[in-house]
Amino acid sequence: MNMKSSQKPHIAYAETKEQHRLNEARETGVPWKKWGPYLSERQWGTVREDYSQDGNAWDYFSHDQSRSRAYRWGEDGIAGISDNQQQLCFAIALWNGRDPVLKERLFGLTNSEGNHGEDVKEYYFYLDSTPTHSYMKYLYKYPRKRSKEDFEYELLDTGIFDADRYFDVFVEYAKADPEDILIRISVHNRGPETAELHLLPTLWFRNTWSWGDDVAKPTIRQVEKGSVLASHGKLGDRTLDCDGNPELLFTENESNANRLWEQSNPSPYVKDAFHNYVISGSRHAVNPNQTGTKAAAHYRLEVPAGGSTVVRLRLSETPAADAFSSFDETFAARLADANEFYDRITPPSLSEDERRVHRQALAGMLWSKQYYYFDLDKWLEEHDAHPMTGTAHRNIRNTEWFHMLNSDIISMPDKWEYPWYAAWDLAFHTIALSLVDFDFAKDQLLLMLRNLYSHPNGQIPAYEWNFSDVNPPVHAWATLFLFTIEKELGRSDLRFLEQSFQGLMQNFNWWVNRKDPSGKNVFAGGFLGLDNIGVFDRSAQLPTGGHLDQADGTAWMAFYCQNMLEIALILTEYDSIYEDIAFKFLEHFLWITYAMDRIGDHHDEMWDSQDGFFYDLLHFPNGDAMRLKVRSLVGLLPLCASTVFEANGVLARHPRLVELTELFKKRHPDLLKHIAPADESFKGYADRRLMSVCNKEKIERILVYLLDENEFFGPYGVRSLSKYHLEHPFVFNLNGQEFKVQYLPAESNTGMFGGNSNWRGPVWMPVNGLLIRSLLNLYQFYGDDFKVECPTGSGKYVTLYEVAKELARRLSSIFLRDASGNRPVYGGTKKFQEDPYWKDYILFYEYFHGDNGAGLGASHQTGWTGIIARVLDLFARGSAADWLQVSKGDLAARMTREQVAGVKAS
Repeated sequence: MNMKSSQKPHIAYAETKEQHRLNEARETGVPWKKWGPYLSERQWGTVREDYSQDGNAWDYFSHDQSRSRAYRWGEDGIAGISDNQQQLCFAIALWNGRDPVLKERLFGLTNSEGNHGEDVKEYYFYLDSTPTHSYMKYLYKYPRKRSKEDFEYELLDTGIFDADRYFDVFVEYAKADPEDILIRISVHNRGPETAELHLLPTLWFRNTWSWGDDVAKPTIRQVEKGSVLASHGKLGDRTLDCDGNPELLFTENESNANRLWEQSNPSPYVKDAFHNYVISGSRHAVNPNQTGTKAAAHYRLEVPAGGSTVVRLRLSETPAADAFSSFDETFAARLADANEFYDRITPPSLSEDERRVHRQALAGMLWSKQYYYFDLDKWLEEHDAHPMTGTAHRNIRNTEWFHMLNSDIISMPDKWEYPWYAAWDLAFHTIALSLVDFDFAKDQLLLMLRNLYSHPNGQIPAYEWNFSDVNPPVHAWATLFLFTIEKELGRSDLRFLEQSFQGLMQNFNWWVNRKDPSGKNVFAGGFLGLDNIGVFDRSAQLPTGGHLDQADGTAWMAFYCQNMLEIALILTEYDSIYEDIAFKFLEHFLWITYAMDRIGDHHDEMWDSQDGFFYDLLHFPNGDAMRLKVRSLVGLLPLCASTVFEANGVLARHPRLVELTELFKKRHPDLLKHIAPADESFKGYADRRLMSVCNKEKIERILVYLLDENEFFGPYGVRSLSKYHLEHPFVFNLNGQEFKVQYLPAESNTGMFGGNSNWRGPVWMPVNGLLIRSLLNLYQFYGDDFKVECPTGSGKYVTLYEVAKELARRLSSIFLRDASGNRPVYGGTKKFQEDPYWKDYILFYEYFHGDNGAGLGASHQTGWTGIIARVLDLFARGSAADWLQVSKGDLAARMTREQVAGVKAS
């Protein structure tokens, strides 16, 4: 393959110091990213740590046990960091003099306890981070007193923050160099009287030596006053210098078998020693020889009312003669670097509040990285459930994934509520991450396609609770997006594109072979990430028997075909063998689109011509079929399967593809009547070509629903289920049992899929993002002449660009202050809306109330909700004229140049 034709001159960056670090990391391997926020926020209650007989991970390893029990597969902590193999970890521990436990990790309710499933009961915020983690800032709000009962409610509802009797604990990190990390912990007493706080910055090794693997045990020991030396066979030596001569405590990161199981301890010094020492006053709990695998500096701080105290530490490979002589100057420099970097990448037209949301969204994305370790081969053997070794087979999850070995830094959906990767979430993560770190974003996509992740049959793993669940196939779209953007930086990464394409080809074939049971180009797939959106659990056997044709599954596959076609056409520029492959994806797309609405009226098509909407289709064992008339995102997703091609692109450069397409049209003339745009010209504005599941008539009819504020078009985005179903629930009766789908704008009232999410009303950011993409694509094709009523019934007709912009405005307004100075994301919570120490800290929730925009579900799922940063960026840089007059490639080039150069491009 001749790659030279793809190369362009590198765009001149606004060479910020942080960009220089990113370039060094990519081009010369300087390990600026070796240390980062790679510590989980919850390791207990995960599948990895579950060795139970019944697979109840939450009960097998509880929060109460976590302070005493060594983890097998990872570590957790508050505001923590580690190296990129999580060998050495650092985090803070706290005690307010009243709590029954030393605060070493965040607390929350388990899946069966929380009102939406697992639910963290703490307030903490990811305030800042650069992509190399040269500067990071985190805030934890620590109440001065709370009872066990307080955890049953949202903490602000309990009154424990009344009178401001709490500590704001800010944790900041600044890198003097890749192996020299300065740590500043600032404790603010927001209350009306002086208060004491025990602060224990803690350094420890992940326990790799207790599992029979013949691993040498590392050590941490005191070397002089205020300094400890951590020595590891692979990592080498690291020194932690602690300012102010604190008391140094040492123990082992090993289970307290006596407390857990009433067994004798091999060593008297165990994991929960600091808890016993600080709270119970047990001086024998810590090692007087000042050595172990876990160490802490014990600071007893008297913080004055309304005042603050600062603690300084430094973790380094080569300790300085005076660890704190230039400490404040280094912090000031790194913060200045962070400001410089974000000033460069942020559109200058954003308001101050928009810039705050943009930066904190990206900070949350960067803080949500985690080292994820899971060796399924070993894990299954330890469960006596490996399918290939002849051991006893029990009902253990993920037995078919024994090939898997995960040991990487991965972007998590939420490091407390979902501290494991989710495949389709990850694709959306990369769209936001690419604003700050292309290299990390690309690596994330490639991970899921590598042999040690994806199944030999081509399936991409879903998540650790069941790797065999099926997520929507969005990786090809994310791959194409990243390639297109990076190409405009002058470093077109064809190796990345081709490597991804090979893995995606295997996955595409898996979909075709496994999820089209009848071979009719109609796809199932189960829940497909939309959890409880359907009448039935779509991943389980149907109570009616028969099978389900899924409008969303089929639309996702049409979308997949479009993306694979575009990738194949790019690769055809460098190797003509891909042109025939491109046609295969075009052919797949045409048949899939035809299958969604065949000619005639058989009541077995997904498209309902009377309603003007797509529905799932239920096939009964006797051969009958019926549409399940639930108006949900399932019926909107076909809009997302739309892609525009420039006139001087496909037709001019790919004559073989044109030849094969003409032959197909002659052989199947009736099929094309159902392919957009419904006439034989297939030409739009500026002679552009459109591939879309929906022709113009279908688009108009679906948009009537989508833009109706009494249906989908909520004040804060497109709802996942039409509000029509509030007063008109869909009811299906079977053998005396009622199955009902009703609009629920907030939490779910069903336990389907664990009850920890709700797709029956709330607004979900990722699908809204795809709808914006679709509207902009359709606008590029249809232009200003195609207008729709927005909102439906308003009498106001606007272009599809204006619809997309209005949807983006509604989504953004979730986080931005409204005319009353309130942020809808925080609903009626007065503390968040008015208190100066709360109101500018943004949480990026998992989903949002369909009517008032309040945040719901996981509170730190910056993950895919972080794409709000990309939405803000998109409309700050591109006008209607830009989208219409400039080709898609040229527009991407201009936006990229603006971002990397930090100025408005011509």
